[in-house]
Formats: sequence, structure tokens, C-alpha cells
Amino acid sequence: MEKKFKRTLVTTALPYANGPVHIGHLAGVYVPADIYTRYLRLKGEDVIMIGGSDEHGVPITLKAKAEGVSPQVIVDRYHNIIKKSFEEFGISFDIYSRTSSEIHHKTASDFFKKLYEKGEFIEKTSEQYYDEEAQQFLADRYIIGTCPHCHNERAYGDQCEACGTSLNATDLINPKSAISGSTPVMRETKHWYLPLDKHEAFLKKWILEDHKEWKPNVYGQCKSWLDMGLQPRAVSRDLDWGVPVPVEGAEGKVLYVWFDAPIGYISNTKELLPDKWELYWKDKNTKLVHFIGKDNIVFHCIVFPAMLKAEGSYILPDNVPANEFLNLEGDKISTSRNWAVWLHEYLQDFPGKQDVLRYVLTANAPETKDNDFTWKDFQARNNNELVAVLGNFVNRALVLTHKYFDGKVPACGDLTEYDKQTLSEFTGVKAEMESYLEHYRFRDALKEAMNLARIGNKYLADTEPWKLAKTDMNRVATILNLALQISANLAIAFEPFLPFSAKKLRNMLNMQIVDWNVLGHTDILPEGLQLNPAELLFEKIEDSTIEAQVQKLLDTKKANELKNHKAAPVRENISFEDFSKLDIRVGRVLECIKVPKADKLLQFKIDDGLGGRTIVSGIAKHYAPEDLVGKNVCFIANLAPRKLKGIESQGMILSAEDADGRLIVIEPADEVRPGSEVK
Repeated sequence: MEKKFKRTLVTTALPYANGPVHIGHLAGVYVPADIYTRYLRLKGEDVIMIGGSDEHGVPITLKAKAEGVSPQVIVDRYHNIIKKSFEEFGISFDIYSRTSSEIHHKTASDFFKKLYEKGEFIEKTSEQYYDEEAQQFLADRYIIGTCPHCHNERAYGDQCEACGTSLNATDLINPKSAISGSTPVMRETKHWYLPLDKHEAFLKKWILEDHKEWKPNVYGQCKSWLDMGLQPRAVSRDLDWGVPVPVEGAEGKVLYVWFDAPIGYISNTKELLPDKWELYWKDKNTKLVHFIGKDNIVFHCIVFPAMLKAEGSYILPDNVPANEFLNLEGDKISTSRNWAVWLHEYLQDFPGKQDVLRYVLTANAPETKDNDFTWKDFQARNNNELVAVLGNFVNRALVLTHKYFDGKVPACGDLTEYDKQTLSEFTGVKAEMESYLEHYRFRDALKEAMNLARIGNKYLADTEPWKLAKTDMNRVATILNLALQISANLAIAFEPFLPFSAKKLRNMLNMQIVDWNVLGHTDILPEGLQLNPAELLFEKIEDSTIEAQVQKLLDTKKANELKNHKAAPVRENISFEDFSKLDIRVGRVLECIKVPKADKLLQFKIDDGLGGRTIVSGIAKHYAPEDLVGKNVCFIANLAPRKLKGIESQGMILSAEDADGRLIVIEPADEVRPGSEVK
């Protein structure tokens, strides 16, 4: 039997403040957490949702170094962008704070000190890479070298992003410091470790026996780690950005980001509720739920619980409903490759359409396996579901009520068998949705809400009140009363998923009550209630809008290819004598025309300083003929003539092929006389 709790504490993974947030973050963590929290609030339960930016760690220092600014400049910039994006998408945090705050530094420091004083850490001295030029130890991300597996020359000390293999810095071939470019040396350094192996027996029972109800992907990953055996994990590192290690002899060391970041949940709760925070973290009647992505499972199910258990006074998570990853158009979302749909850009391109994205990301949520976001699916779900089903039904119910009853809720008369059958179809919606929502199956819960709209749509289509209006207004009144009651149910059912649209619908229906407990009732709107004017809840998205988004991604892909382009290998060496036989000269283009029936060829008349010559060149796809007239170009003057399409070509114009395949004719930078030799 499931335990009944007095309150719920919802936490969401802290996004790194080294870039904006994208749809993968939204689908994996923040929309599910918001749906769950809004649902509990609608039920009148005591729930708070805690979030914040993770502002420590190497990715932030790397970005700061690349831009030549302090880490604080970076985190201030992105914390504000992230916070604003969440607010605009309706992610209803009770607090969204940050780990660079004073309260967080103190909370994390005190937490470390308590574990230190209890003897929960072990001290170990080990050899790590040190940059003698920069005079600092190097975190894994500060070391770049050749991957021993795929031979990518830009692999990091913790992972090769080309083949995805996890690495140790010492695995790299020819390691270099990312700071100075010099070859690092090994040097001894002391750090503190949390002995996870000490907590292995407790974790095995707590997870593998007591939490078999956890999602299979979460349970499976935890079991895999536990089966391999846990090892001590460093809680400090040599870095100058973060929470300083609060013990003597730890100068120049900070708390490892994996250790300080989850304490951010505690410090943010303290900031929100300075007098009541312990009620949410230390009372056994509080249900703690962590919403995260699959890359954070180990930290939230094994490492953080081990920290809390070692401290001794905190509750442990009741559930960690981690999602898998969302891909984008068949490719893994990547911040470094700019392969993402960024939330702040989406809001610029689709103003007022937050709920469309929330709907699509929930309907396609990666709850049990990685899923794919495509712009075509986004358009189809908007046009075929939100517009054609939900929006269409609500609009018809309201417009017809305004047309026939001056916008007042009509009286409900005697119900036909078909009316009763329709009502019976949605009496179980509340129980179904509750079961799904409480077991973190948000995709299925959304389907149930949309089924309610489908029931309403079918009801209006089958009863055809616009035809009955000619003969039986009492029957029309009953039909529209039921249609409006279904609409009111939709305003409640969709509130956790589509908060902006639900609010708009409630305003149209002049609903005074927003309470989950009345879901399934058929008397939510009283007879005679004056409705507000009908407005469209959703609008169709045109092909041209989607094509623009697809083109934006194609442009990104092309830019990435150009960025990663490697020049073709150098051909076999030739002797200087062979090279000296080439006579390369400068000529001025006097005339240039397309060669008939040849897509690639242009015919040039060149002033070569010796009376002129004709050259045929295959660059017609890269230049308009008129753009070349008057240019000075380089050409090989002593190439044996050859016929192309019946025209004798007396030389070859030199071009460079760019990474994207474009040909660019070689021109001297300054004006020179035709016939000048290239030396």
C-alpha cells in the first residue's frame, strides 16, 4: 500500500549556467515536473517546486576563459536567460535560485563540515596533471589529447565527444593543457573522497528491494552500478571557481560540482522558506521527488542519497522519475554543435505558442526510451490535434451558445440515451488521469485529457445542434449545456499541461472555480451564467513557418560541417624542376559567356598582354558571366590547348575550392598588368 504524505517537495535538475536551455531540457525535466506540481496544486495539496542554476564546474570556467571574462559574468548572463525562459514557458517554480548565492555557499560548506567532522570522508593523495606554465592542476576538461579508441585529436580528459567513450585523462595520447597548450606533468595533490562502497549494502536494500516501483530505466541503471561495486568518489578538486573546501590545508580547492549542486535543492528551499525549510527536508511525512534526465540518475539515486544518509537528518527521495533523451530531427541534441531548438529563440519565432510546444513535448515525451522531435510532427500535432480537436470543439460550443442563447449557459433538459452514453464515457477520466499522473506517466495522462475533447467533438458532430435549431430549441439547449460542461472539464483537465490555454478557456467560460476535485462533474457551469466572447484557442501553423525552422537547422548542420572541415591531404611531392615548368600569369577578363548546352562551362576572352587568348573553365555554377568581366585572374599560360564543346581552350583559370564546394577564382590583391608572371 502506497504511503500517504502530508506534503510534497519537487526538485528539478539544475541546468548548467553556461548556455541557454533547449527543448531537450524542457521535455526531459521541466515540463514533467511542472505538470506534476500543477496537478498537486489543483488538488489543493501542499507542494513546492524548487529549481535553480548550477553555476560551478569546469564548463563554466572554460567558457569564461574562452571569452576572456570572469565566471561570474558567464553565470549572471545565462542564469537570467534560463530563468526568463522558464517563466515565459509557465514552469511554475516556487523559487528559481542559483548556486553562486551566499546562502548556497554557506549551506554546502556546512554540509561538508558536518560530514568531515563525523569522519565520513577519506583523504587520498594522488597524482594528477599539472600545468607548469599556468601553475595549476588541470581538471579533466582542461586536458585535450588524442582518443585511444577513435583517434580523434580533440578528445577531452573525461570523454571523447567523437565516439562517446568515457575516458580518464591519463588515457589520452599526447595530452595538452587547454589553458596554455603546454604538455602537463604529473604532480601529487590531496583530496577528500566520499566512500560510496561504505553505503553499498544500504543502497542495495533501499533501491533494489524497497523501490521496485521506480521506472525501469532508473532501476536498471542503479542496479548496473550497484552490481559493478561502488568506489570512493572525490568530493573536492583543484579549481578556483566554486565553494571553497572549508578545512585547513585545502587552499586552492573547491567542492566538486557533483557534491555542491544537489545541495542547491536544500539551499534554495532555505532561501524560499527560512523558517520552515526543515519541514520539507527532514520530516518523514514529506514526499521528495527528483525530476531529472537519465544522465543524472547515478547522482540522484546513489550519490546524493549516500550524502544525505551520511549526514543523518534528511529524508531520502521517494521517487526519481528520470526521462530518457529527446533527439532533434534524428540527431542527438548538442549545445556545442548548436543542434538544438533554444527556448528563448522559440519564443521569438512562435510568440504566444508556449502551450503548443508543451503539448508536443509531452505527447512525444521520452519517458521510457529516447524520442525524436521533428518540426513536421510539431506542425501535425498542432493542426490535427490542438486546432482540429480541442480548439474546434470548444469554439463551436461557445460560438453556438452566443448565437442561440446570447452567450448564457442554457438550461439542461431531459437527457437522451445518447447524452447519457456520452457522459458515461468521461466519468472515469478523473480516476484514469490521476493514476497516470501519480505514476509519472504524463504522456498517457495527456492522451486521456485529449480523449475528453474527442468525446465532445463527436457529441456535437453527431447531435448537430445547428440543424435542430430550426425545430427544437429545448433540445439545442441541452446539447449546448452538456458541450459547455465538457468544455469546463477540459479547462481543468488541461491546466497542468497547457496552463496558458486553460486560463484562456476559463476566462471565456467565466469559470470561477479551478479545482481538480470537480473534474468529471456535469454541473460546473450554472444555468444562466454569462459567457465571455469566444476566441480561438489555437491557430493553424503553415508549411512556410515549418520550412523556415527546418532551413535554420540545415544551415546549422552546414555551418558545423564547414567548422569541422579538414583540408584534403597534400598530393605526392613533385620536384622543383617540374614546378618551374608551369607558366602562371595574370590576365584581365574582357568577355565572358555561357557555353551553349554545357551547364558547367564558361568561355573567357582574356587579355594576356600578348594579343589575347580564349579559355574555357568549368565554373558556370559558381559565377554569373557578367560578374567576371573586368576581373584580373590567374591562369596557366603554357598548358597544351584542348577542345571543350568544340572550343579550343588555351590555358586554365586557377580557382580555389572552399569547404562547401564553392569555386573562387584566384585574383591578385593589387592591380597588375595583364601578362604579369606569378613567381
